[in-house]
Amino acid sequence: MFAIALVPVVLGLLVGFGGYLGFRERLTREGGTGVRTQAALRSEEAFKLANRVAALPTMAGGAISVLTGLAGLAMPTTAGLVSAALAGVLAMLVLVMGGGVLGNRAAL
Repeated sequence: MFAIALVPVVLGLLVGFGGYLGFRERLTREGGTGVRTQAALRSEEAFKLANRVAALPTMAGGAISVLTGLAGLAMPTTAGLVSAALAGVLAMLVLVMGGGVLGNRAAL
């Protein structure tokens, strides 16, 4: 059961750290991370702006994923644990995609 809860925690930490790097403008176009749309890759300034705008929803998604993974450990049944883990990962994905859309719009 511990391994199931570990999945959203690890994913959340990775995604949250990526959002933090975008907020601090530490991501580069040469790397494989961040908002990578045509508008964002147009220039270095557009890339930094897109990732700075996407950073807050991305960090929030990472935090939610971590918290639901930890909350899953408190669930008395395996079904509750799996439900919490899936809900956390789904919420993270929705927030990351929303951040990407916002970042792309900012880069236009």
